[in-house]
Amino acid sequence: MPNGAEVPTEPTRRTFAKYGGTVALGGLLAGCAGGEAESNPAGGDGGETESAGSEPSDSDDSSADDAGDGSYTASISPVGEVTFESPPETVFTRLTHHADMAFALGRSDGITAMHAPDYYDGLWNQFVERLPGVSLDWSGLYSSWQPDKEKLYELDSDVHLADPAWITRQDAWGREDVDEIAERVSPWFGNSLSDRHQEPPEGWADGYQYYGLWAQFELVAEAFRERERYEALAAVREDLLATVDDGLPSESERPTAIMVAAADIEEIYAYTLSNPGFLTSHTRPLGPRDAFEGSVESGTVVDFETILEADPEVILYLGGFEPGTDMAGRRTAFEEDPVGSEVTAVKNGRIHPQGARYQGPVLNLFQLEMTAKQLYPDAFGEWPRYEEGPYPEIPEDERLFDRQRVADVINGNL
Repeated sequence: MPNGAEVPTEPTRRTFAKYGGTVALGGLLAGCAGGEAESNPAGGDGGETESAGSEPSDSDDSSADDAGDGSYTASISPVGEVTFESPPETVFTRLTHHADMAFALGRSDGITAMHAPDYYDGLWNQFVERLPGVSLDWSGLYSSWQPDKEKLYELDSDVHLADPAWITRQDAWGREDVDEIAERVSPWFGNSLSDRHQEPPEGWADGYQYYGLWAQFELVAEAFRERERYEALAAVREDLLATVDDGLPSESERPTAIMVAAADIEEIYAYTLSNPGFLTSHTRPLGPRDAFEGSVESGTVVDFETILEADPEVILYLGGFEPGTDMAGRRTAFEEDPVGSEVTAVKNGRIHPQGARYQGPVLNLFQLEMTAKQLYPDAFGEWPRYEEGPYPEIPEDERLFDRQRVADVINGNL
């Protein structure tokens, strides 16, 4: 902490947070090589809520109940039930699916930390550009990929919108550390291992539940007392998915596709399109055929020969919207390689940019629209060739969701 300040030994003003379920006070890139998350920032809706290693749970964690004194409760796995005295305003996040949730609920200005803030500020603003009257500024925030406990005291956030089970994977963190922060600063309220249904670390597996992206967003909205905002955005998504369902061609007529990411074209990482977890929440509903036919696990390094053997009809390029990415140069690298140039997607000019896999609800809407057009232009309208700049300006009659409605919800004009 600054100026050598000591960690407080007495509870702070937010010890009103009370935990049930898994946590009890006092008891206290998916990675490039398949590790815990995006080591390269270029980086899903799991569907039903379910417990780790079990069938889907019938429990409903989405209620936020009044306690009669102005306080209320909300619940999420692996934290359990949390009591809030008032809706959080300042928000610590680690991964961008949580930062996007806070943004969607009108708390963007209250975010105190996130992973790779300058990178994701640039990436998200490529999409926010198309939301009238909406602004976002994450630049210069504390980078929380490996958070420092004393820094969390200094930030003094109203809530830690992050998964405590994942935090304890960090070398400097144990169960007693996350419980200390929950007791003396503010509660944890987040779930990240739902990304690809990762195995919870020791001590957290019992009862750990996996959530789809929008199922988790609903729980977060309850914690922030923003049910109306959640329902409005969920309605936009439902309309978008209904449009997709109506237009999807039969399975046999769908293209084969792969998703890749590469900061250096010499090291290409492949990612799956339909496995469980919220990382595929924008591709799984669209049902493209996996060109690798399940032979390549997410985060596997592949070369041009492996890609040519799979011969996808569409290549989805993660991080292609990041302002520093030379999308034209990425295409050229494929086109000028004697092997890469033989891939069907390359021959037909179907290498398309993607945003991020750790998407929240706002980015998910754009990526569902974008990917639908990239995969099925005959059904949903042609995707314009993209090389740089913000998300393309799609003609209004070809948009798959209402930008103004989303902007109004974020700005609180319900």
